[in-house]
Amino acid sequence: MDSIFHEKQEGSLCAQHCLNNLLQGEYFTPVDLSSIAHQLDEEERMRMAEGGMASEEYRTFLQQPSGNMDDSGFFSIQVISNALRVWGLELILFNSPEYQRLMINPINEKAFICNYKEHWFTIRKLGQQWFNLNSLLTGPELISDTYLALFLAQLQQEGYSIFVIRGNLPECEAEQILGIMRVHQQQRPRLIGEDEAQTSMGYVSAARRRPDPTELLTPVFTASRTSASQVQTDAGFVVEDEDEELKRALALSRQDMDVEDEEADVRRAIQLSMQGDGINGVIYRSRSTNTGSEEDQQQESSQ
Repeated sequence: MDSIFHEKQEGSLCAQHCLNNLLQGEYFTPVDLSSIAHQLDEEERMRMAEGGMASEEYRTFLQQPSGNMDDSGFFSIQVISNALRVWGLELILFNSPEYQRLMINPINEKAFICNYKEHWFTIRKLGQQWFNLNSLLTGPELISDTYLALFLAQLQQEGYSIFVIRGNLPECEAEQILGIMRVHQQQRPRLIGEDEAQTSMGYVSAARRRPDPTELLTPVFTASRTSASQVQTDAGFVVEDEDEELKRALALSRQDMDVEDEEADVRRAIQLSMQGDGINGVIYRSRSTNTGSEEDQQQESSQ
């Protein structure tokens, strides 16, 4: 669906892609995140300097590279947290005892940010449906409500840290559109450079979602099943038109009624035919009887 903003992977800028996919727009650039990282580095330096600028700890700190960013484009959780704070958003660790005690169903949340081996990606609800907005994928991936909890559990087993997003996310076009309609995904996205990624990255297995068990019961729409009531998008989604679906259902119902009426007419015609044969037989036999009696009367009169 074209209205869903999905930034694909460039270099190691997954933190930027994660944030922009979460906020559904080009809200942050590498320069913006670098500025936040430098600010965090300066705050850490000032805290270390409080122990004495001549101390061994301070000199060692100055010689170490930044823990908030590197030349590849990696940014730390502190950078992401500070960037989200600008929009009044908060990160809560999903598997923390405090959060788990709340017993909140994941489908009632708004979004999640996942991290493993310096890779960040977003899972977000748009309208009433969940999407995996991993920048390593060729496009957004639809996740059913049934599968969401299983997907999060799978990520945890694979070593991912998962954070719940709390606060009001900025309004976006996809949220408005998907708030009044639902989509089905015809073809799931693939990993960008999937073959190369499988041999060079350790986090690829988690980037590809295992088949949704609910799809074994409900087949995914195929192009041959796309009708006039389904609008196919470039992203592999099919938008269902509920009014057209209702019209089709009523038409099918009328067809069934017509078939039943035709079958009833045929049965009545057969019954009438059988009754007609019976009446004709009675009339024929009656005539034979009358003819016989007239012949008998003629024979008696001649005698």
